[in-house]
Amino acid sequence: MQNAYYSPEVVQTAVDLANTLRPVKGEDTLETVEQLRDFLDGLPAAGRSRPAADRGTGPHHLTRADLAEVRALRETVRAVLERADTDPAGAAALINDGLRRSRATPVLRHEDDRWWTEVASDTDRCSAHLAATLLSALAAVIATLGPARLGVCAGPACRATFVDLSRNGSKQYCTRTCAHRASVAAYRSRRGPR
Repeated sequence: MQNAYYSPEVVQTAVDLANTLRPVKGEDTLETVEQLRDFLDGLPAAGRSRPAADRGTGPHHLTRADLAEVRALRETVRAVLERADTDPAGAAALINDGLRRSRATPVLRHEDDRWWTEVASDTDRCSAHLAATLLSALAAVIATLGPARLGVCAGPACRATFVDLSRNGSKQYCTRTCAHRASVAAYRSRRGPR
């Protein structure tokens, strides 16, 4: 029996949140409440917080406090993705602390003749629901595939994060574009100057 489950869409949402900050380029696409609203509105249904939607709260009632809390969550998610391969115990501590702070609990749900469990928060804060969902998904990846599946792009001019859900687990770059750039650079260095 598998002891953890993750949805690829929710895992991708965690990566997308972490990558709203591009430290090498100095870009931050999560600086305003409007940008937060756009980020949350762009989430797939699997990444949305069911409890917040059930209560009628959510992206329409966002405040600067929500923005600050989601930005803090972004730091945690990014740190987990950056550390998991080299410091799995530290990444686990960050996940556990984030889940405790979000007051995350497992919930059994039934819909359309299907039962499933998910981790949810019992607060009305969008950041708490997002933390419960994203951190539990990252925990499930670590538990099922191992901490080496979380990482940072090996591209020298890129610090984007990724989660490798492939069968062989050999991903080193965030996108094919970064992998191609690295391949071209390696080829040029082998050929030497002309």
